[in-house]
Amino acid sequence: MLPDDRIAQYPLERRDHSKLLVYKHEQISEDVFSNLSRHLPSDSLIVFNETRVIHARLLFYKESGSPIEIFCLEPLVPFRDHHQAFQQKENTEWLCLVGNSKRWKGGRIELGIEEDGQSIKIFAERVIKIEGGTSQVRFSWTPAGLTFAEVLELAGKIPLPPYISRKAISKDEVTYQTIYARHDGSVAAPTAGLHFSDEVLASLKERNIDSLKFILHVGAGTFRPVISDDLAGHEMHAEKVYLSLEALKALRSCLNRPVIAVGTTTTRLLESLYWHGVKVIKGLSEGAVIDVRQWDPYDLHGNQDITREDSLDSVIRECKKTGNTLLTGKTSLLIAPGYRFRYSDILITNFHQPRSTLLLLIAAFIGQDWRKAYQYALDHDFRFLSYGDGCLFFRRG
Repeated sequence: MLPDDRIAQYPLERRDHSKLLVYKHEQISEDVFSNLSRHLPSDSLIVFNETRVIHARLLFYKESGSPIEIFCLEPLVPFRDHHQAFQQKENTEWLCLVGNSKRWKGGRIELGIEEDGQSIKIFAERVIKIEGGTSQVRFSWTPAGLTFAEVLELAGKIPLPPYISRKAISKDEVTYQTIYARHDGSVAAPTAGLHFSDEVLASLKERNIDSLKFILHVGAGTFRPVISDDLAGHEMHAEKVYLSLEALKALRSCLNRPVIAVGTTTTRLLESLYWHGVKVIKGLSEGAVIDVRQWDPYDLHGNQDITREDSLDSVIRECKKTGNTLLTGKTSLLIAPGYRFRYSDILITNFHQPRSTLLLLIAAFIGQDWRKAYQYALDHDFRFLSYGDGCLFFRRG
């Protein structure tokens, strides 16, 4: 367990003033994040996740006064696609976590707010309880002309992670978003990106480091610890992904350059792209529909001879053939020690919780030296988790 006093409860005043642990050639040093570009190779490619955190927490009250908190996880009806679901008007159904669930026996509960002199009412009905502790919840609202994105923005709260033991404040609206966030859908921030400022992005350009942006909507499962005795008993959460054909082409043209992944989410997305291509080559997936399962790398390990170039070419070719300009779907890829990375040479990330799948990914990336890096951080007053300090890891081997 991490000591409570090492878990950052608030961000720094300037997001790029966080400390930066640098692991390179099995050596550890430290700097400040604003100097990131000095440690990166010029003429490389940096890949960002431009997902945006939604106001996923809605606090309703029963007539008795009992609070019912509903945490929106992902859309179900009439669209499972985030982009379409957020534009839905009048009503929609989502997979949700329900706080104080036992007090909600049934019926419709209501949340009312006033915005610019306009009265807005949101109603929630539980359609069904689902195994695993989630529920399918039907939302409706007035005025019906509002989109669900607008409803959440007006009535919801930013979903700080459970280890931040305070209520969200107005400042979190800015600090718990990356400055390049564009597409609504995450219920947790891709926290490695929280350190980037306009000045840091400008310094990357000065070193001829090109950037590429994909989308992986981070789910609440990112906080779920590994509690089983072995990985076989852990069910990895699935997360929605969106990759444009143009971005895939851009990635293909840069494979002769070092690839820098901003965050474990970006790393998982890049590696999922490889395994999706393998499945396309084997006739197991359609080109424009990604569905990578947590054990695919281990079930398909006999296809190690397929290069990342061949994998990516197969996806691009199939998308062109079918006229698709957007690759969509989901990934539940699990990366654990022993995994061989195809894309990411360098990883920018935060410090993660013990017994998390995120830490397993770090252990796969730099081997057993992750222990040395984390001990260094503990010994040198680094701040941990979402609002904590950053790491720059150069892949080992």
